[in-house]
Amino acid sequence: MTDLIRICQAASAAKYELAKLNVTKKNEVLLDTANRLMQHADEIIEANGLDMERAKAKNMPEGLQDRLRLDRDRIAGIAEGLRQLAMLEDPIGDVVEMKKRPNGLLIGKRIVPVGVIGVIYEARPNVTADVFALCFKTGNAVVCKGGSDAMNSNQAIVSVIKESLRENHITEDAIGLIADGSRETTREFMKMNQYLDLLIPRGGAGLIRSVVENATVPVIETGTGNCHIYVDEDADFEMALDIVENAKTQRIGVCNAAESLLVHRAVAETFLPMLEERLKKHQVELRGDQDAVSIFKGAVLATEEDWGKEYLDYKMSVKIVDSLEEAISHINKYNTGHSEAIITNNYQHAEVFLNDVDAACVYVNASTRFTDGFEFGFGAEIGISTQKLHARGPMGLMALTSYKYVIYGNGQIRK
Repeated sequence: MTDLIRICQAASAAKYELAKLNVTKKNEVLLDTANRLMQHADEIIEANGLDMERAKAKNMPEGLQDRLRLDRDRIAGIAEGLRQLAMLEDPIGDVVEMKKRPNGLLIGKRIVPVGVIGVIYEARPNVTADVFALCFKTGNAVVCKGGSDAMNSNQAIVSVIKESLRENHITEDAIGLIADGSRETTREFMKMNQYLDLLIPRGGAGLIRSVVENATVPVIETGTGNCHIYVDEDADFEMALDIVENAKTQRIGVCNAAESLLVHRAVAETFLPMLEERLKKHQVELRGDQDAVSIFKGAVLATEEDWGKEYLDYKMSVKIVDSLEEAISHINKYNTGHSEAIITNNYQHAEVFLNDVDAACVYVNASTRFTDGFEFGFGAEIGISTQKLHARGPMGLMALTSYKYVIYGNGQIRK
């Protein structure tokens, strides 16, 4: 028996025990795990250091190194996410939509765990703790297939989680970690529908496309973010500058970073030089259409590929548009269904943008960087769904549940 099959089998067996845990016990484990992550922070950082050394030796792009890096503050953030999850209401067991039929039957939906959730992700070790916490709170087992670039970090985090499970007399098979980083094992994992109930990929476009095309396990597509900001003719310039700078440069290697900017022609000649000056300190490379390039001092001409590109880098495409409708049409053509924003003081324009843009998260006068489970009050997220079935946007607790119908009768028979 391969390690992959053994881990998946163990998770499948564990899901029945996890589904029966009461909320008090689940919260105790989450709080204990948060404390242990901080107690073992030095060990986790040391393991992460090995991954960072290898990443630098391989000339991993700066944005991806940022995703990989752990320090005490980031571990504290992970721990705080677990504590927040412990404080949130547990949806498991709730009965909703109870209705009485004319024949006297009471029919309702009871919220239940999905079962076993597999997660395939790249060099983001924080995901390991996040997905465990979300799955555990909702009574699911999880099998993690982290990227080989973060394997030392992932193993250190899983070791702490298993220690907490063991000390709290919960099966350690609540979380499994596949250490084999080969493509063959990854492809085999995608077909473990005998044991997995759901598969969630988190990573770049290539990973997500591979999972969607090859998996036999049901998949929720997440991640890729070609996020736009549209600066309307009625925008507050200082607000727009602050938001664009934050969305583009606060963290470049994340899926909710802004990659593309649209500016109304009526304000382009005034706004774009101000933007270029603001982004100069970050050395952002601007790639514009012909009209935008003629206004900027140092931009290069954008190609067709640029309009749909998730850079994860200090680069941004810029296009001048003649109307709100043109901006929306461009966004709906090139976006990835993630996060889009409009900067405007015009209420009607804001409402049209909110209604007509097809994306999981649509903002008025705020940075796209807020598309995040922690920022949305979910404690953490297992991913940001860019599809519409069955979850969309940051996936918190409810996104990791299903339901079953429960029917109460008093002797009814069908005639």
